[in-house]
Amino acid sequence: MDAPRTRSKWAEFLDLSVEPTSERPLFQQIYLMLRTAIVSGTLAPGSRLPSTRQLAARLDVSRTSVLTAYEQLIAEGYVAGQAGSGTYVSQDVPQAIAAAPPPETAPPRHARRKLSAAGERYLNLASDLSVVQHSAFGTGCCSIDAVTVEAWRRISAQEMRRFNPVNLGYAHPAGEYDLRNEVAQYLRAARAVQCSPEQVVILSGAQQAIDLSLRVLLDPGDQVWIEDPSYFATRAALVAAGARLVPVPVDGEGLAVQAGLARAPKARAAYVTPSHQFPTGSVMAMSRRLELIAWAAQSGSWIIEDDYDSEFRYVGRPLASLQGLDRDGCVIYVGTLSKILFPGIRLGFAVLPHSLIPAFTAARFLADRQPPTPHQMIVAEFMRQGFLTSHIRRMRQRYRDARDVVVESIRRELGDLVEIEEPECGIQLVMHFRDAISDLAVAAEARRDGVVTKPVSPLYLEAPARSGLVLGYSGFDPHQLRSAAVRLARATLRVARDRHRG
Repeated sequence: MDAPRTRSKWAEFLDLSVEPTSERPLFQQIYLMLRTAIVSGTLAPGSRLPSTRQLAARLDVSRTSVLTAYEQLIAEGYVAGQAGSGTYVSQDVPQAIAAAPPPETAPPRHARRKLSAAGERYLNLASDLSVVQHSAFGTGCCSIDAVTVEAWRRISAQEMRRFNPVNLGYAHPAGEYDLRNEVAQYLRAARAVQCSPEQVVILSGAQQAIDLSLRVLLDPGDQVWIEDPSYFATRAALVAAGARLVPVPVDGEGLAVQAGLARAPKARAAYVTPSHQFPTGSVMAMSRRLELIAWAAQSGSWIIEDDYDSEFRYVGRPLASLQGLDRDGCVIYVGTLSKILFPGIRLGFAVLPHSLIPAFTAARFLADRQPPTPHQMIVAEFMRQGFLTSHIRRMRQRYRDARDVVVESIRRELGDLVEIEEPECGIQLVMHFRDAISDLAVAAEARRDGVVTKPVSPLYLEAPARSGLVLGYSGFDPHQLRSAAVRLARATLRVARDRHRG
């Protein structure tokens, strides 16, 4: 059976040549070159070969030689011809004749070539990287309804129709001014962020914003306050940057600033999620926000404020951002469209103090030059026409309903075995175990039943770890959530029984 045919013409890039003075006939040289490329996988099944006229002109041989080579390849099943369409590599490539084996590599004369100290840190973190799985209760998933999809398609088509060749060239590394202006207006209205478009830098998500902040602000060995427990990816970024982590405990009022002052009063920076602490869900009290800003102002330190999902607040209005309270230019405000719209958009932003704009913009330039211009044009128009606002409003209701379904289902299925509360904000919640049940064991058992959860205990550094699971509820319909709750409960009960038997 033939492979799905494609119009990709990768064969045109092959380094093909013939030797006119060789004793081997030209058609056979052509046949052997193409057969080797097919059997070795250089030309994948479904790949389109050049026409016989094109290949004959390219090799400066008669078309008869190429026709003869193609006929032999067809006869042996390596390729298949289709009238009026072309010649394609077959799906079922004969394996009786193997391509020449690759040359043997000489044994290494030295041990593994060394990485830099930073490279070694990245290597140690590589095993912990994972792709977000779109299965309940995976975190970071988003719902995208038909209204948003249709608006996105229409605006994309509209922007492509008026696309200008200038949009294909290099642009400002901070991003397109139109999008920066829309982001600034949105943040001023929704999050009380005090900023101008010039302070906004468009980035490839919040993770890049944090990474660039660390590059610009920290030297290896600098102390950084980090919430305990904390988000793994940020902790990993700090480790990769060579920072000395200073775990600061979190309670119902957020980061315990006084504890941070006791441990490292001269820390270079603090990383916080004040609007919805990950993973506990606590919201930093206003008194602690003011304490944190006062510390940074007095000590000359920086604050990285990660505001990853405050758009989805279900009770009242969110507290003012730290950036909006900052009068000394010490807060870098980080946000993302990946959780507001969808992860594949890969757009985030940082709002910078004026003093940081030159250095941060240069770091962004060296990292990946600039964000994609066409993509920014679409997002800017999507925001300008009000679709982002209406999308957030619809998703806020949908996610609140999803949260209620999860809480109700977990309480019904597990009862007194767990503690679970409705968070006032966000796209995930924490379920804590009461009976010393291992969250690692439950997560592993649940995964066998197709339920994705994130154990809480590994997110602690020095604070007494609590056993629990982070459950994401955005991006899933009520039926998926109820079904996942039942399977999670079964996994929990199996682990609990095994513990008691032991």
